[in-house]
Amino acid sequence: MNNTLSNTHSTPCHVMAKPSGAMCNLACDYCFYLEKEQLYPERKADWRMSDDTLERFIRQYIDAQPGEYVEFAWQGGEPTLLGLGFYQKVVALCDKHSQGKTVGHAFQTNGVLLDDAWCEFFAKHQFLVGISIDGPKELHDHYRVTAGGKGSHDKVIGALALFKKHQVEFNVLTVVNALNAQHPVAVYQYLKSLGAKYIQFIPLVERVVSDAETVLSFASPEQVTNQVTPESVLAKDYGAFLNAIFDVWVASDVGEVFVQTFDSTLASWLGRPPGVCYFAERCGHSFALEANGDLYQCDHYVYPDYRLGNIHQSTIAQMNQSSEARAFGEQKSASLNDKCKGCKYLSACYGGCPKHRFVGTGVGKPDHNYLCEGYYQYFSHTERAMKLMCELLTNGHPATEVMPLLKQERQGALLKSGLKPLGRNSPCVCGSGLKYKRCCGS
Repeated sequence: MNNTLSNTHSTPCHVMAKPSGAMCNLACDYCFYLEKEQLYPERKADWRMSDDTLERFIRQYIDAQPGEYVEFAWQGGEPTLLGLGFYQKVVALCDKHSQGKTVGHAFQTNGVLLDDAWCEFFAKHQFLVGISIDGPKELHDHYRVTAGGKGSHDKVIGALALFKKHQVEFNVLTVVNALNAQHPVAVYQYLKSLGAKYIQFIPLVERVVSDAETVLSFASPEQVTNQVTPESVLAKDYGAFLNAIFDVWVASDVGEVFVQTFDSTLASWLGRPPGVCYFAERCGHSFALEANGDLYQCDHYVYPDYRLGNIHQSTIAQMNQSSEARAFGEQKSASLNDKCKGCKYLSACYGGCPKHRFVGTGVGKPDHNYLCEGYYQYFSHTERAMKLMCELLTNGHPATEVMPLLKQERQGALLKSGLKPLGRNSPCVCGSGLKYKRCCGS
């Protein structure tokens, strides 16, 4: 392939860079990525991304974007293992190759190695830092442990304190697993107590293979098995988890706390792009870059069959425009089964992540999303509030007005149930401390 750079690309792409590969200082019981080091046995002693690969990646990635804003995403493994000097080099190379574009950085970490120097750097260069925490100490430390089996919760709390000290912009990422899914409100209230304003809930769904000949123990997308790991969340539990948190959020936190799943669902109801790949009509053009320059179709598709090439032989722009990349993106929509096509909530999830389509519907091959039951519960439960927020936004009102509207509805339900109605001078049921006539009764 011709390795000449060009600014004529029309399709933007996103690359999650993994400069430390699968190397990590934690050994989380549920991690699907740690075993990926087996795909690169020759790199166990030399796992760091080289300076040549780093500069090549930065130059190609900036060139591949048709717009004037470029966001880099640094992940792992654990990206802090490369040391602060590596990312100081990143910033310098971005300045060198920016082509006048604005460059931003997102950085996902477990927080264990962060100190004042790291946070000063993040604040100075306006990195958006995602930190992984699965809830209160007893829930977080159950799975997120060191190689020696020690919990990592206290280190995460220390990192959050440093973020606040240095005014580092951060969000939290919570993996919803078999354990913390049983405590949705406790998890949510705890994250809020830590100062989290932006929250991502990622459902843990991983399958295992029993074939002793297989290099990796977790199933790849094309392997046929519906046996999920013990740590994976059940579909109905995931739906109940989202619903319980939504009820708290929509009653008091709209406009104050931003939950990615709720924001994406609202966007879908408004007819706008959902902002997350697993709820989009098509996926693709969201790649994962390994430390040696190998580019894969997706972070969850780092398997040999989904390798697009290497940035030392082809450019990111060329691979992004390739027929393989385009076909991968279209496959999500093209492979929808009849049950999905007939679902009233099709436009809210479009069948979910293709990697999770491994359960049967009684017709044809197992091609239905494992989380479907939970998603349906969630979309059904939140429909009324979502429609109210859509109506508010469409008519120029803030979505926050949904909170008093729903309180009024609940008050109406109390009256219809035969309970004693509130007097106009009674304390309002919403807990505001105001009289009913000055609050929800107005």
